[in-house]
Formats: sequence, structure tokens, C-alpha cells
Amino acid sequence: MANELILVVEDNEQNQKLARDVLQVKGYRVLVADSAESGIPLALKEKPDLVLMDIHLPGMNGMEALARLRADAATKAIPVLAFTASVMPQDRREIMSAGFDGFLSKPLNLKEFQETIATALAGGKP
Repeated sequence: MANELILVVEDNEQNQKLARDVLQVKGYRVLVADSAESGIPLALKEKPDLVLMDIHLPGMNGMEALARLRADAATKAIPVLAFTASVMPQDRREIMSAGFDGFLSKPLNLKEFQETIATALAGGKP
């Protein structure tokens, strides 16, 4: 069983619950933050193996949060996947050019979600 720690930064409670439940069933440990402002300090403290970052968050958006994680030596190497409903090709290009390590679209495709998580944790580019 996996024992990696995954931080989910997501403001929608249903999406938080779904991601947490799917990840926990696969054996991952999961932390949840409902904003970038609470997720960044949690990432600094807990050093998760992977971060799932919503793009459209209240307050600071996911791209700014990614920039802050990348700017800190303690978190710059943590893989961060965009976790978003913004699935238009232009959105995807903008998100990936911001420096995310991969992309997970909402609503979740469970097979794709699980494969992308496993690839990111194995050090690959999903």
C-alpha cells in the first residue's frame, strides 16, 4: 500500500471529499486545505509528496500559490498538479506554462486521476 502524503488544495467541499476518498482508498495519506493561504503553510510544515492545486480559489489563485511554493527552497521540488475544471486548450496551455507538473480535470475521470497521481509520485510527467 502507498504511504505517500498528498495535499489537496480545493475550495469545493464535494471535490475535496471525492479526491480525499479516492486517494485514501488507494492508501495515500491526505491533507486538505480550502485556500491557497492555508495550503501554502501546510505544504511548508508537512512537506507532502504531491500537491493537487485548484486554479480558481478564493483569495490567491492556484497559479500564484504555485509560484510561492516554487520560490521556497523547502517546497520547490514538490510536484504540483493543477486540479481544475478549466479544460479548454488555452487554459491548459496557460496552466502548464505556469510550471505545473501535470493536469487533472474536473469532474474526475477516476482511472485518469489514479494514473496521473501514480505517475507524478513516481517522478514522471503525467
